[in-house]
Amino acid sequence: MDDRAEPLSNPEENPKERLDRELIELLQGLRVAATGVQVLFAFLLTLPFSAGFNKIDKAGHWLFLVAVVTAALASICLIAPATQHRILFRSGLKALLLRRANRLGVVGGIALAISMVCSTSLVVDTLTGLWPAVVIAAAIAALSAWLWFFQPLVSLLRARDRDQDQDQ
Repeated sequence: MDDRAEPLSNPEENPKERLDRELIELLQGLRVAATGVQVLFAFLLTLPFSAGFNKIDKAGHWLFLVAVVTAALASICLIAPATQHRILFRSGLKALLLRRANRLGVVGGIALAISMVCSTSLVVDTLTGLWPAVVIAAAIAALSAWLWFFQPLVSLLRARDRDQDQDQ
């Protein structure tokens, strides 16, 4: 996989075209993520009504509560940009919407990672016990943190350093 930074803009694009393209790309990515979050959220909402839920201990109930709340938060954050786009349509606030949608996407990703870690740890704890649940939850937390946040931040910092070196 190529980690080189893509150009910030196409020389044939004017600023309005670039803003339009970036917003379309961001909204499309958020729609894909929102679908996955909605499936997780729906599953979590049905869990308390299933047989055996009352066998989960107090720690399991707390894991479940955190998983449900963070899945709801992720859903809200990932759906908000599309809803705001409809409300702000033709308002001239596309740049604001793009910045806001980007921030909401990051917050939604954080909430989704937390929900996935808690959900997985609850299931693994129920199936196998505490230590496998802790190990697997830690692995999922580390992997999502690296792939979703740290790796792109490292790439961003490297690209900025490379740009500064070229400017000097």
